[in-house]
Amino acid sequence: MTNNTVTNIETNVMRRIYIIAALRPILSGAVVATVLALLALWGIGREVWVAKVFANGPQDFVGHSLYLLYAFEHTRLVVQALSLITLGALIYLARETARLISTTFSPVHA
Repeated sequence: MTNNTVTNIETNVMRRIYIIAALRPILSGAVVATVLALLALWGIGREVWVAKVFANGPQDFVGHSLYLLYAFEHTRLVVQALSLITLGALIYLARETARLISTTFSPVHA
């Protein structure tokens, strides 16, 4: 009878370990940041006609930058928040990518 109880405990523990191992790649920071960036971009696309924003602005770099800053300042709070969320998620993804590349190609010290 004691052996059966240990087997049930082992089964429950191993089931939880398998669940955690399966969810780990799904809940990693990079995946969450990617999903967050995609959802924020989708939200921006629902709120603003992005193609018209870019088409209406000047085509030189400085004028375009100032135009986008002006457009950001004068849009609704939802679009501003979604833009900042997207920017933060993309910065996080760039940092994680740089960290991955640096650890992958770093020389191995023997």
